Amino acid sequence: MILKLLWALVGSLLATTVMGVFLVPYLRKIKAGQSIRTDGPTWHMSKQGTPTMGGLMFITGITFAVLTGGIEEMAAGDWRHVIILVFSLIFGFIGFLDDYEKLKKKQNLGLTALQKLALQVAAAIVLCQILHVMGHLSPTVYVPFVNVSFTMPYWLYLIFAVFVTVGTVNAVNITDGIDGLAAGVSLPVALCYAALAAVWGYTSVGVFGAAMAGGLAGFLIFNFFPAKIFMGDTGSLFLGGAVAATAFALDMPLVLIPLGIIYIIETMSDIIQVGYFKLTHGKRIFKMAPIHHHLEMCGWGERRIFAVFTAISAAFALLTFFGVQGRFGI
Repeated sequence: MILKLLWALVGSLLATTVMGVFLVPYLRKIKAGQSIRTDGPTWHMSKQGTPTMGGLMFITGITFAVLTGGIEEMAAGDWRHVIILVFSLIFGFIGFLDDYEKLKKKQNLGLTALQKLALQVAAAIVLCQILHVMGHLSPTVYVPFVNVSFTMPYWLYLIFAVFVTVGTVNAVNITDGIDGLAAGVSLPVALCYAALAAVWGYTSVGVFGAAMAGGLAGFLIFNFFPAKIFMGDTGSLFLGGAVAATAFALDMPLVLIPLGIIYIIETMSDIIQVGYFKLTHGKRIFKMAPIHHHLEMCGWGERRIFAVFTAISAAFALLTFFGVQGRFGI
């Protein structure tokens, strides 16, 4: 199994890097540049025109590694890695439509919020149903750290699953606000998934986790500050779908609470800011939301935010690994 996971990681990293060498200049050539929000930090305007849709790089790398590294599992009837991949690709396609609309309109407005929500909910329902029918998903919810489980009626579990999936996807999207942040924060998440799957003997899921880690590492070569390319909604929605789908493939959706701590902090800072602004008719808690922009306005550089947030994510990934030892019998 270790060799398969190693191949998935290295193969994805190499494929992503090679893709980047060709994709970055091509996107520049066709002027597929990012439109920067006018209500964001003013210093981000210097990034105007940086190529977007860079998520295609790690999407290509992950797809290549998953399909080549998980052949034996497919032959044996274990298609979980393919289900996760297809689900992630569906979300990536939703993001691609959003990015395309932004590029076509030459502004930071793509699909409407309602259109994106409807597509995401439909995709989440399909994923959960497929995993359930194939016997990989049960309405029994495992609680990390306390090592207890409880069962919900399936209809209620389905609502819960859709909420968790859509929430995770959009939380990852919110986190993608400065150079390298979403990729850096998600790298320890992917490694944790690979390690947990390896311990539990879920080789197919481990292959996907390792491929995701390799793809993100390769992407960071181009996306780390100062970014030569942005992942766009194409990448962030794919990534959010991958993070959520892998948790459900392991039948442990609540693992996203500790493992996705940065996503949660980012999202809650946004919700708190908007809620407080409305309640107080114009007052703010943060200088700007989400919280990475607040820290920027407090004088933090993008490299520092990347390092601190990635370190926190890595610490919680390690904590999560040992927090589910009762589940996996480590």
